Amino acid sequence: MDPLLAVDVDRDLLLSAAGNLLQNAFKFSRPHSEISVNAYAVADRILIDVEDQCGGLPSGDAEKMFLPFIQRGQNRSGLGLGLSISRSSIEANSGVLSVRDVPGIGCVFTIDLPRHALGDEPAAVVEQ
Repeated sequence: MDPLLAVDVDRDLLLSAAGNLLQNAFKFSRPHSEISVNAYAVADRILIDVEDQCGGLPSGDAEKMFLPFIQRGQNRSGLGLGLSISRSSIEANSGVLSVRDVPGIGCVFTIDLPRHALGDEPAAVVEQ
């Protein structure tokens, strides 16, 4: 755990968004593949990546995934609201939720939040 990776956010909203990204990764990744979570700092931002092995996205589908009621893939369980709610939750914390396609492999979802200056309480520490 790096104590310098601190954010000042609504903990429940962050946990909900991260949990949803992990649920999607488990749901859409190929059997017996790896899912990774990585937290790191870039300048005044804290980034949390959730990388899956879903096989990649059809061209032009990345931003559509964040629209309400949009579902891709064979598994249509759920309402198609998770990514839309996750993005709203991150934006409510002055952050950005984005996705990067890795063709033929999977997706990397990135939560990008403002870095909290240590010494200014309260802060949630992002565990690696």
